[in-house]
Amino acid sequence: MAPALGSEHTHPMRDKKQFDKADGFGRALAGLLAGSVMAGTGCVSTVEGTHTGAIWFGNDQFEQHYARSVDQVYAAAIKVVSTDGALVSEFIPHDTTNVVHSLEARVNNCNVWIRVETVSGNPEVTDLVVQARTLDQTGNAALANQLSTEIAIQLEHMPLASRD
Repeated sequence: MAPALGSEHTHPMRDKKQFDKADGFGRALAGLLAGSVMAGTGCVSTVEGTHTGAIWFGNDQFEQHYARSVDQVYAAAIKVVSTDGALVSEFIPHDTTNVVHSLEARVNNCNVWIRVETVSGNPEVTDLVVQARTLDQTGNAALANQLSTEIAIQLEHMPLASRD
């Protein structure tokens, strides 16, 4: 006798196999998603010489060279981050041959690292590297560029005569 209209009856094993296939696909999809997230996360080096957790997609640094002393560029950097945010720490590595100063700051809810050092072979030129990362650990090149520009403007207001 045929089943009554509106009452569909299927074999219990066939339903279980279809469910297992769907469950297996869902697990594979979840594993693929988790793997791609893990592949994009990890640690990155900061310009300060430390490491921080990060999602490495995107640029997070901006670099400039100035015909100024390390002390002048560093003073301008401190002034800018103190005006725009808060200075967290200063770091002067003692294992380098060049004069190097670096700092960590918090600006616009982002972590910022700045490194100032003489350019190898040319002590008259100072290298400035600004690195910025959001709190969710993605790069923020726009903020790094903005801070680098503000440091350049600050340097314009400093006299050249005070160079070391």
